[in-house]
Amino acid sequence: MSSDTSSDGFTEQERAAMKERAAELKSAKKRSTSPKKAEADRADLAEKIAAMRPDEQTIATRLDEIVTANAPDLLAKTWYGMPAWHRDGKIILFFKNASKFDMRYSEVGFNEHATLDDGDMWPTVFAVTAMNTKIEKALTDLVQRAAG
Repeated sequence: MSSDTSSDGFTEQERAAMKERAAELKSAKKRSTSPKKAEADRADLAEKIAAMRPDEQTIATRLDEIVTANAPDLLAKTWYGMPAWHRDGKIILFFKNASKFDMRYSEVGFNEHATLDDGDMWPTVFAVTAMNTKIEKALTDLVQRAAG
């Protein structure tokens, strides 16, 4: 992980993500009355995936296909510049590509509105380094559970 932090404690990548989030909110405000909002949000997600390294693109593209097929009520958008899927504006899951934050591995994460609850403790973020049949099955199960 990058150690380039300013006096406020945020890395350059984290500050860039916050700026992306501010731009997303500004853009969403303009689109809020547009009947084509979902199409524009999906286009933003596709653009973020297209800008990733090929290995990350493979994971993110397959994750998008899994979400679309198994949780069609979740809508695509970007969140802090990352591909994400939401319901009623609440982020359910997201893909954090390793190169965006200078990390060792990419992550598929689930927020509090995902229905993954399992007793008193459960994982909400999963490291993903490659896409294969086993990973696809695990992500499909997680997406189905998360979407409720």
